[in-house]
Order: sequence, then C-alpha cells, then structure tokens
Amino acid sequence: MALKPPATLKRKSRLPVWASIGWRVLAVLALLAIAVGVHWIERDGLKDTADGHVSFLDILYFTSISVTTTGYGDIVPVSNSARMFDAFIVTPIRVFVVLLFIGTAYNFVLKRTWDKWRMAVIQQTLSGHIIVAGYGTTGSETVDELIARGRDSGSIVVIDQNEANIARAKECGCIVLQADATRDQVLGDVRIGTAESMIVCAGRDDTSILITLTARHLAPALPISVIVRNEDNEFPARAAGATTVVNPVSFAGLLLASSCQGRHLADYLTDLASIHGEVELAERKVRPEEIGHPLTAIATGLGVRIYRDGVPHGHKAPEAQSLLAGDTILEIVTAS
Repeated sequence: MALKPPATLKRKSRLPVWASIGWRVLAVLALLAIAVGVHWIERDGLKDTADGHVSFLDILYFTSISVTTTGYGDIVPVSNSARMFDAFIVTPIRVFVVLLFIGTAYNFVLKRTWDKWRMAVIQQTLSGHIIVAGYGTTGSETVDELIARGRDSGSIVVIDQNEANIARAKECGCIVLQADATRDQVLGDVRIGTAESMIVCAGRDDTSILITLTARHLAPALPISVIVRNEDNEFPARAAGATTVVNPVSFAGLLLASSCQGRHLADYLTDLASIHGEVELAERKVRPEEIGHPLTAIATGLGVRIYRDGVPHGHKAPEAQSLLAGDTILEIVTAS
C-alpha cells in the first residue's frame, strides 16, 4: 500500500503578487550582499589574471559570475579560506538563487499559463455534463451514487471552495474547480449553458438558494436540484428557479414514520432511492405504442404516476387511464 503524504495546514497568502515577487528579489540581493562582503574581506585570497589588482568592482563581477555559475576564470580564488567560502557558502547560495528564480517563474508565469491552457482545453469539450455545487457529505454521496448508476466521473464537474473537498473530488475522476459557485463568472467557466443538469448542495440554505438563482439566470432551461435543510426554505428555493427541492430532514421523517407501520417499509423505500437496491424508480417519456393505453398496461415496470403538463396524476386517476403523447411516466423497475 502506498503511503499518503501527511496533511498540512494551508491558508491563502495575504501578500499581493508584487509583494511576493519583491521579497524574493530582496532575498537574492541579501544573499549577494553577503557573498560580496565576504569576498571583499577575503580579497587577498583572490587573483585577478588581468591586472593583478582586485578592486571592489572586481569583487562585484566575481560574485555575480560565481553565483550564476558562469565562471570565466579571469578571477580565481587562490587561498584556502577563499576556496572554502566558495565551496561551502557560495555554492549553496547559487543553488538557492537558481531554485528561487525557477520557483518564481513557475508560480507566476508557467503554472498560470499551463492552468489557463488546460482549462481552455477542458471547456472545449464540456457539454452534457452534470454540475455539482458543493462537495461536502451530501455532495460526495451524490457523486458516488451518480457513478454507481453508470455516470462517467469525467462528465461530472464539482465546484467547491474547500481545498480538501476539491482534492477528494479530483481523486474520484471528476472535473473540479475551486471557486465560489454564486459567481456568474464561475458558472460560466464550467459551461453551465451546455450542462445536462445541476445539483446544488452548498451546506447552507441561503448559499444554495443564491447559487440556484445565479444558475437559473444563466441557464433558464437547466434542470436544477437543490437540497435545503429548513422546511421554510423550500418555497424560496423553488422561487429561485429550482426544478427539484429535496429536504433530507423530511425524507428521514418519512422513513421513520414508515418504520412504525412495518419494519420492511423503510428498507423498500431505501431500495427505491438507491442504485444498490433490487428495485428502483425510473422516469421516462411515454412511448408511441403506449399512447391510448392505461398506465397499468405498461410492460417495462409498475407504473405509479404520470406527469401531464407538469401536473402529477396517480395510477388510479382518470388521466392515467389513457396515456397521451408527451406524458412522463414514473415507474418501479427491476434494478439493472
């Protein structure tokens, strides 16, 4: 088993970009100043093959070419102390300066350019995907269930501000974006206009409702499912544009109440909701050969409800006795 690296505490840098670059430059100048000072003190241990005299300008020149590993050989250390200083002090300074410059170039130029290029490549093929805003306990369980139902993890885009959550979603193979899902720019970056659907589980009802409102503004026809924990927030969530509102507290109450009437009812309801059960609920459009027939006559499963023009009708309702084109059937089928 591969050992995982230990977790480390991290936080966003409080320094602006110019200050972050500035302290690196100051660090390099300080190291050069130390090297120049010691070389000046030990100038008797240096030999200038050009004129035999080592001036302060010669010290600056020698230090700069030594730190940059150039070394033309016109000024060389001849004493033991000068050579030991170059070996044990200047060499580490040289390595540190090179790494510092490489790290600065990577952080502020190469990494950002690479990230922008990768994002552009992903965006070009991003279509028909599912956006999951929030990867806490509920969001991660939702993604696991989607993958268990056969959904390709590469077609799931996770948005979360927590770095640990983003890392876990990335391990599952999801496309990830560490950002605030309430922002128009963020939802535009994940191509919400070409998404198949969106699931919002931000952990706070007010944040989830704001995300829903923003998403509905950008994608008027997008199916949006939202989880709210306060029953009073179900109506605001629907008013914000949620297609489906789920209250886990209410659903848990239904399971507990059902368990009082029979110990197997809660198990069956859980089977219906989960891909791991023997039966499952399925939703589909009515087929041409089913038009005109009652809901009880369908052969694919046990029809329990139809939706006609957005209005639900039970299997005993008059509307369910003759299926029409455009009806949506809700049925219980054997789990695949």
